[in-house]
Amino acid sequence: MYPEKFQESIRKVEARRKENAAMEPVRMTADEKDALLKAYHPDYREDQFEQLKIGVNAGDKAPHELADMLQAHARVHEGDVDLEHPDYETDVLIIGGGGAGCSAAIEADEAGAKVMICTKLRPGDANTMMAEGGIQAADKEGDSPMQHFLDAYGGGHFAAKKELVAKLVTEAPEDIRWLNHLGVEFDKTDDGTMITTHGGGTSRKRMHACRDYTGMEIMRTLRDEVLNRKIPILDFTAAVEIIKDEEGKAAGAVFINMETDELIVVRAKAVILATGGAGRMHYQGFPTSNHYGATADGLVLGYRAGAKLLYEDTLQYHPTGAAYPEQIFGALVTEKVRSLGAKLVNCDGEVFVHPLETRDVEAAAIIRETGDRGKGVDTGHGKAVWLDSPMIDLINGEGTIEARIPAMYRMFEKRGIDMRKEPILVYPTLHYQNGGLEINTDCMTTVENLYAAGEVTGGVHGRNRLMGNSLLDVIVFGRDAGRAAGQKVKEVKNGKLTLAHVTAFEESIKEAGISTQKVSPKLLPNYLRDRNVYDGPKIQ
Repeated sequence: MYPEKFQESIRKVEARRKENAAMEPVRMTADEKDALLKAYHPDYREDQFEQLKIGVNAGDKAPHELADMLQAHARVHEGDVDLEHPDYETDVLIIGGGGAGCSAAIEADEAGAKVMICTKLRPGDANTMMAEGGIQAADKEGDSPMQHFLDAYGGGHFAAKKELVAKLVTEAPEDIRWLNHLGVEFDKTDDGTMITTHGGGTSRKRMHACRDYTGMEIMRTLRDEVLNRKIPILDFTAAVEIIKDEEGKAAGAVFINMETDELIVVRAKAVILATGGAGRMHYQGFPTSNHYGATADGLVLGYRAGAKLLYEDTLQYHPTGAAYPEQIFGALVTEKVRSLGAKLVNCDGEVFVHPLETRDVEAAAIIRETGDRGKGVDTGHGKAVWLDSPMIDLINGEGTIEARIPAMYRMFEKRGIDMRKEPILVYPTLHYQNGGLEINTDCMTTVENLYAAGEVTGGVHGRNRLMGNSLLDVIVFGRDAGRAAGQKVKEVKNGKLTLAHVTAFEESIKEAGISTQKVSPKLLPNYLRDRNVYDGPKIQ
């Protein structure tokens, strides 16, 4: 039960529920969306960004928090490690054990390459595990990859690399079949037909789901396949630097054991960065739905090695992060809640935006409603709006919430809130890194033999991502990176290993007059201790 301070607003929501459930909110025009985004979306706050002074993207803008890490001192330098006697050697080194990393490992192994995964936490400790709503694929009658392309490209403000979007949508149906064959338990009707639903910005019902724990189910299946193939994994081992050879090609990485601070050198013929997102950077002070290790490590590692970034200034703020109670502040309230019929309403019970606009538009509308319009609900640690979840059972029949979004129901039920009968409070939460390392269609970055896949990349989603395209991204491009690297290593011969690029980067910091005591990559959010203070060239 909610405390008394919310009851008057809840009564207003209840009084309008039947009327709101029956209405179809008006869609915004393109001009209205543009005006809303420019006025209220965090990506348009110029004071929250700065120009990079060094590196291949010098002159581009980036969030202050990311710029600090991109232009920080390295954790390891030439002479700190013995590059001539690596601790491990492999063909394909995969940094990251989430959906993209595991998909890449499976395909590289299938190609006959010797594969190794190194992951900062445990295999599966990734944003993949936390994705709830579903995975898109145009695999039903009345839909097509072309239509999927138009939705995704338009939803990303026509800024994505078209060749990457084309790969995303055309490979989607086969990758759904691949996941199904591996054992992912998708929602199906009694005759085996996959159940699909709408997502924000989609023109067709193409969202495949496993209740509302789709990412967890996909991650479980991929992780089992990696283990069944006996692909070696180093866990609690964080990458702190890419190693290059004397020709400037990626040739391995330096890692730190997160428990002992021991440095580890892995030599490889190809490296795949699958390090995921950046929510734990808490850009602009926003809460996040991301897992504990999402600290933009891959962007830092790639950038210092000379890999170009694309759209590093754009993030996705999921419109519906939990805003009450405080224990789950920022936790994801899946878009599936809205796709099943729940609408966003203000403190007076008024619907103020169509529930299935694109995520950036939804988030900006909530920020406007709680800000300039003064129609938010005071939670005690900020303003929020209601997501009227009881509409779902009202529209679809009693029992829909427990059957279709059981994880959401349990998350709130544990805190004494029955979302079948009571609305829930939401506010935008930092959810996804739209920009990242630029890749080509083989997933190679601008550094030879350095590949990237998943959320660490930029260009697939443009400047905004549609629901369900993130899980699709990690599968499509994870598999593609694994295949490409698995083939490439057959012709690769490493030269002498070096960290000369790190020395050169340190010199560029001095030459640019950047005064910083920070080191990067960040590794973990510093809620309890700060591992990011520079105190000389040795590992901290």
